[in-house]
Amino acid sequence: MIDIKSMTLEEIGDLLKGMGEPAFRGKQVFTWLHRGAVSFAEMSNLSKSLREKLDGTCRITVPKIAMKQVSKLDGTVKYLWELGDGNCIETVLMRYHHGNTVCVSSQVGCRMGCAFCASTVGGKVRDLTPSEILDQVLFAQLDSGLPVSNIVLMGIGEPLDNLDAVLRFLELVNHPMGMNIGMRHISLSTCGLVPGIDRLGDLQLQLTLSVSLHAPDSETRSGIMPVNRAYDVEELFAACHRYFRKTGRRISFEYAMIDGVNDSDAQADLLAEKVRGMPAHINLIPLNNVRESKLKPSRRIAAFQKRLEQHGLTVTVRRSLGGDIDASCGQLRRRAMEQQKGEPQ
Repeated sequence: MIDIKSMTLEEIGDLLKGMGEPAFRGKQVFTWLHRGAVSFAEMSNLSKSLREKLDGTCRITVPKIAMKQVSKLDGTVKYLWELGDGNCIETVLMRYHHGNTVCVSSQVGCRMGCAFCASTVGGKVRDLTPSEILDQVLFAQLDSGLPVSNIVLMGIGEPLDNLDAVLRFLELVNHPMGMNIGMRHISLSTCGLVPGIDRLGDLQLQLTLSVSLHAPDSETRSGIMPVNRAYDVEELFAACHRYFRKTGRRISFEYAMIDGVNDSDAQADLLAEKVRGMPAHINLIPLNNVRESKLKPSRRIAAFQKRLEQHGLTVTVRRSLGGDIDASCGQLRRRAMEQQKGEPQ
């Protein structure tokens, strides 16, 4: 069966043309899909014969809400979606004064193995399709009734490890006849896959690249992020500088503050040295407690921030949202997996 929601407008048009239909039918089908139609039977401006033909050759991805949590503190909504094959992924809808942001997953599980992240527990199961990434934005908006204006690819999985599907998703969600969310309202986070960063740079998309750095030296970074053994800090920063030269876009560096591991003044000084020569935004992240990890939240966030600012860097501390729910990436999926296995939570 054809995954029709993963197709571009032009591809749908060609598909329908092959069925003997006029070109404008493709626009009608595309519009229905991007409004959240869950069946071809809903597409009332198509003939019954065409609807039946599409139903026999194509499928429409529709995630089911397996679990939903809503924060009483700030309205953050955490979704655990069940996909067509029974696998589950997470999406977080966050409310800000500048608009509503959806944090989407790009894979079922993750193979990057970062020591502080719950998403990687259990490893990678499979990549998501473009339609499955799009569905998270579309159905979070439909279920919540809140218009989505911003997207972050920062949920379960490594986007650059599923780059072809992610690029197709970006094309679809950016389409003026679809959700029409502009590239400047989209952030893509990577743990540092250098070939993917170079490919993104060549494409010169107007999105924001966020690099999950978490340590400015290879010894520390390799201890908490296995990807550093493939692409070390020096390679990563070289790729970031290339990316800036190609795109002119400022890079955001995500930095989870880990007690006694990456929070010294010397590491702040080294970080400032590494980003010199390109505009950078340093986003310090209070570490979330992950039961399987021995790493603990830093007690030096304010001091580390001050040290970086003394070097003239732009530094923020990520606001913690959904503190009364499992809003951190991977926690809700992990809990569901434990329940299925009958393990203690």
